[in-house]
Amino acid sequence: MPKQEGQKSKLVTLLRILEQRTDENHRLNVPQLVQLLENQGILAERKSIYSDIDTLCALGYDIQLRRGRGGGYWMASRAFELSELKLLVDAVQSSSVISARTSKRIIHKLEALCSDYEGTQLQRQVYVDGRPKTDSQTLLYSIDALHTAINRGCLVQFRYKGSSAVRTVSPWQLAWENGCYYLIAYQDEKAPPVRHYRVDRMAGVLVLDKPRRGKEFFRTFDLPAYLRKHFNMFGGTEYRVTLRCAADLEPVMRERFGREPVFCPEDAEHFHFDVPICVSQQFFGWVCGFGGKVEVVVFVARFEVAQSLADSLVGKRAYPEADERGGASGIMVEVAEDKLTLASGIGRHDDLFAFLE
Repeated sequence: MPKQEGQKSKLVTLLRILEQRTDENHRLNVPQLVQLLENQGILAERKSIYSDIDTLCALGYDIQLRRGRGGGYWMASRAFELSELKLLVDAVQSSSVISARTSKRIIHKLEALCSDYEGTQLQRQVYVDGRPKTDSQTLLYSIDALHTAINRGCLVQFRYKGSSAVRTVSPWQLAWENGCYYLIAYQDEKAPPVRHYRVDRMAGVLVLDKPRRGKEFFRTFDLPAYLRKHFNMFGGTEYRVTLRCAADLEPVMRERFGREPVFCPEDAEHFHFDVPICVSQQFFGWVCGFGGKVEVVVFVARFEVAQSLADSLVGKRAYPEADERGGASGIMVEVAEDKLTLASGIGRHDDLFAFLE
């Protein structure tokens, strides 16, 4: 590059040097800045460096000077602090739905937001539960298409990987749950009208030039409440369930169900509360995980379901010890027939047994 042309880009090049080569622990004095500019074909005098740095400061860049031995100029603040970049890198590294190739590309871009020296600290390895990362290269494009459809208020069309069936839904929200993206969509031809779909299992996401439906429904839709009542995002018939818990589980229940449920103390050792639950085997598995410290109660008529639950979760024929596990689970269910008739598709106790079996 001719020197005359190089002079025109001196200010931009100086800024890039300060961003890439300096931080609080790595400073550059004026002679070093002059030399680095010369290495890129740009001649500079000492006085012009002072003037250029003053210009950059006037433009809003936080460039600081430390005088004395080992002193020099450095970029004191950036769009992201190093600690913030580390959090972003950890989130990318630990996400199982972002492929290793995409993770590497994103982290490389994040490194450009700090100095070269700080960038070496972003090469971190964080994994969640030892789960492998997806090999999908299309997830980011699917997410982008879904965001576009939501912002435009359009229908989307897609199919699940491994299936030829094409689905057309009204997209309203994206949710992050259990380390995965889920599309929350409206389907007015089915009940319940709200459905969710794992985005990393979608293929061929297409934004249609047709308006979505469900505006009135989603005007009052509570997404956090929807996520709380779906365990591991598995569906099921919704019940108003009473949970009776050991007193030491209060923090755990509050973390799982939020602030809305009213915890009613029964004695010094137990409390109970009501919550809406989409009853599924995953829900009962969650209850069993507390080793008898949680009892499930659904309204009035009382009967034991521990045996049916053990058969459902473990498999009595394959695992004879299921009898013992079920008996120790401490799960009780109470059902009011008049209440159950209000739930979609359930009108008798036998229906609940059929679900569990």
